[in-house]
Amino acid sequence: MQLSTRLRLALAIGLGLLAVGGVLLYSTVANAAPPARSARVETPQGWFAAGAQAARQAIREAGGAQRARNVIVFLGDGMGFTTVAAAHIYAGQKLGVDGESHRLSFEQFPYTALSRTYETNQQTPDSAGTMTAIMTGVKTRAGFIGIDQRARRGDCASAQGAALVTALHLAGRAGMATGVVTTTRVTHATPAATYGHNPERNWEVDADLPPAARAAGCTDFAAQLIANARAGLLDVALGGGRTEFMPAGQPDPQRAGMVGQRLDGRNLIAEWLALPHSSYAWNASELAAVDPRRTRRLLGLFNPSHLEYDHDRRQLQLDEPTLAQMTGKAIAILQRERKGYFLMVEGGRIDHALHAGNAFRALDETRAFAEAVAEAVRLTAGSDTLIVVTADHSHTLTFAGYPRRGNDILGVVVGATDSYDAPRNPGPALDALGQPYTTLGFVNGPGYSGASDRQPEGAKRFPHFFGAARDIEHGRPQLGAAQTRDPDYLQEASVPLKNETHGGEDVGIWARGPGARAFHGEFEQNAIFHLIVQQIPRLEAELCRLGACAARSVPDRMPRMAPAGSVP
Repeated sequence: MQLSTRLRLALAIGLGLLAVGGVLLYSTVANAAPPARSARVETPQGWFAAGAQAARQAIREAGGAQRARNVIVFLGDGMGFTTVAAAHIYAGQKLGVDGESHRLSFEQFPYTALSRTYETNQQTPDSAGTMTAIMTGVKTRAGFIGIDQRARRGDCASAQGAALVTALHLAGRAGMATGVVTTTRVTHATPAATYGHNPERNWEVDADLPPAARAAGCTDFAAQLIANARAGLLDVALGGGRTEFMPAGQPDPQRAGMVGQRLDGRNLIAEWLALPHSSYAWNASELAAVDPRRTRRLLGLFNPSHLEYDHDRRQLQLDEPTLAQMTGKAIAILQRERKGYFLMVEGGRIDHALHAGNAFRALDETRAFAEAVAEAVRLTAGSDTLIVVTADHSHTLTFAGYPRRGNDILGVVVGATDSYDAPRNPGPALDALGQPYTTLGFVNGPGYSGASDRQPEGAKRFPHFFGAARDIEHGRPQLGAAQTRDPDYLQEASVPLKNETHGGEDVGIWARGPGARAFHGEFEQNAIFHLIVQQIPRLEAELCRLGACAARSVPDRMPRMAPAGSVP
């Protein structure tokens, strides 16, 4: 990260953080900008300023700012380029059309860019630090939600004064409507990064907080979500994680044996319903019945934990909404606000399927994610709504071999064995041992074909949660086309791991609507925040009101955080 001499001017360090349920208000402070990158010293203010300047330059190159009234950020969790490429083939083949030339909804957007995803302490990042970068304009450490890199993970006291302004909070303070939609728990890393602040991503419910964190003033993300709604900063929250909002022992209405987790005795669902013009839904039928004309605030918790994979929802005929249905309902409610709205929509289970080593569910979740994007495009006016689609990080999914055009993306390779060869017969290509192999695979994960304490040596099936693994003794497994097309087949992994890992390469950004043309070239991930904020007048004005613009027009100075109830 190259920083100009102007960015090396000394500025003071900001104060403040959590308290009162995790809702934060802001006031101005000037933070210290880092010296040149060659000195390998980075600060939160340095990241913020560099991102702001990169955004301003990109906007200038695009012919100036285009003003948007609304913004929708779609986050395909773990949706790297390999996943996107394989998913558009999968989606096309399901439709009976040419998969290779088929385009997902967001691949049809007119503007694209690249995003560098590394965190301040890791080459290959996690979802907490990356989504924090996207939502705050500041890169930070793995495992941190809305907290800058100066804190220590899991240490609440060290996070005092390290909280960051989020785009959702800016929107709420500016009078815009705000919403969060996800297929994960609404307290999981990606959604939590829109409204929450903790130095530990796993503090989703109060039972997760260690005593020291409670004593230092940290609160769990479920409580923070409700506190944000009470403060008028969050209007719609749809996803899973129902038991985190229920008092301990209260039976879940859907799953026998599942009970509430809250040790503090609070019923956060009841607290939401106590807010004016509020509604609550716990299944798809109730969500469909919500009248947007009479609902100002909507909480939807459709599973005790994460929502089911879309494939499993269909197979089991569950009364859970699709991501597209949740997105449509959120827009219907939020668009009634004349000042505009901010909405974040996450396809979170793309990431989970990839961690599980199951390409089928990963591609199917990406297809469902693309349908949600298409629904947003259908419901919004291109003249006033900026839609940005991106990913937080990639995965180790591989797309290899020389399969012929039209080959089943989930099947074994049928085509040439070597790039210099012509296809020799209609059968599968063979490896050096005479065995067929699939187009898709994983560098690591639970698909390793050695025996485990849960499944014998050979091809593995979803889900494969194992405790111990052994070396392969009898070579690669025999694979048939029907076997690899099974939704529960796990693609082979080279390295045995209980969970497949993230990948560290760049991910894509796709954009449409006013402000989209600034998304060109390659950006540090935290610049996405600035590209959005600088082109939505209400967000930029709010950031400037908090002192981020100083005497200049570029909002490149971090605001200070202060507890709720104080004077900003």
